[in-house]
Amino acid sequence: MQPTDFIPAPYVQDALRMVEALKGMDRIVVAGHVNPDGDAAGSVAAAGHILRAMGKEFMLYAAPGLPRYLGFFPMPAVVHTSLAHTPFTPQCALLLDCGEPERLGSELAALLPQLDTVNIDHHLGGDGMGSLGNWVVTEAAATAQLMAYVAMAADLPLTGDLGLSVALGLLTDTGGFCHGNTSADVLALASHLVANGCHLHWLREKMDNDWSLGRWRLWGQLMERAVVEHHGQIGFCPVSLKDLGRCQALKEDLEGFVEQLRRLRGVKVAALLREESPRLCKFSLRSYGSIDVRAMAADMGGGGHFNAAGGTLRLPLKKAGEELLRRIALRLDGRAPEIPEAPGTGEERHTPDDETAAGNNDQSQVTTS
Repeated sequence: MQPTDFIPAPYVQDALRMVEALKGMDRIVVAGHVNPDGDAAGSVAAAGHILRAMGKEFMLYAAPGLPRYLGFFPMPAVVHTSLAHTPFTPQCALLLDCGEPERLGSELAALLPQLDTVNIDHHLGGDGMGSLGNWVVTEAAATAQLMAYVAMAADLPLTGDLGLSVALGLLTDTGGFCHGNTSADVLALASHLVANGCHLHWLREKMDNDWSLGRWRLWGQLMERAVVEHHGQIGFCPVSLKDLGRCQALKEDLEGFVEQLRRLRGVKVAALLREESPRLCKFSLRSYGSIDVRAMAADMGGGGHFNAAGGTLRLPLKKAGEELLRRIALRLDGRAPEIPEAPGTGEERHTPDDETAAGNNDQSQVTTS
């Protein structure tokens, strides 16, 4: 069988189209969204392996860098955190797991008008920002799933580190194959990876068993602080900068905590609010089934996936918490806000916490920074 034989029929033509687009590119900046999660990092890594096989000159870029918990992952090239001193003059960009220029970081966003671009993504909210080509499939569980099909369309076997890159994205954005976006196509792809020697258990162990003492302490404090609001339908927890400092924890140590709030009996929406600065907070929302947190986030200038979304509130932590809970309650009660967007809501579409918490999109998308 040929590698293309393993691509589900609805994806074949677009995967081949992306291969043709990549063949016409060179001197390529490969990037995902800022504060990359496992899907963004895995997609970027997979792209690097594909471009190398094509004989292309490329560089990997991530702002402000890969998170510490992915430090073990074998990237196919050096990951640059700045475009100030690139190994070549960029001509093109391959933009992954991101649908908005601002989510790439200000440095790359400013450079985009000078580059020919291809955009591959699975997030809701747009048709793509590529000038040469776009492939946005909101039904895909992960951008890495789409990159797997691109690799197959390029006649590349999903073995070795290429297979591992795809697996990283799948594991992240399906919550370890537990979320509602774990389709038959996803499981077939996972089976294909395992059959070709991918050690999913090793990847899962490396991702799960590397907690710092600071993260452990932080989660302990937040577990005690978490509350349920609005008749037990909202699980809520605020996190201040002082909390991080006291526990000697990093922002990335919050990855996955919002998922714990969603475990509370009766909770329909889990909400984590993190203080970014004295008058700037970022929120992450999670839900199950038919509860659309993307609409809730959109009310506050954010966005994401149906069951995983987030955004920014330009308010102090206490007031941000009050506003966040008010907006969520309105939606739960079936009352979309009738007033204009409240002062202080931000326009960031996905928060670092959403992206690092990653596989938290229960429905096909797919978000969340």
